[in-house]
Amino acid sequence: MNKIAETYATINIADLPLIDFAQIGETSKKTIRKSIDGTEFIIKWNTEPTFITDGTVAIIQAMTHAEAITLMGTVEWSAPIEE
Repeated sequence: MNKIAETYATINIADLPLIDFAQIGETSKKTIRKSIDGTEFIIKWNTEPTFITDGTVAIIQAMTHAEAITLMGTVEWSAPIEE
């Protein structure tokens, strides 16, 4: 079985109320991943959402799954583990 490649994108947190969760992989504002400073969040989709194609929401950065995993590992997206 072939998996459909998902696209990931970072979005400005101010655009969160404009997200139609029925069009993306996340189910609500409670399930999104936010940057440590709270200024951005990440979403994923298989078919580009209309809120992006119609210009309602602007993408900061589009990326592949591998690129999203790399981004999530940066200090901007992951808090250091305290020992």
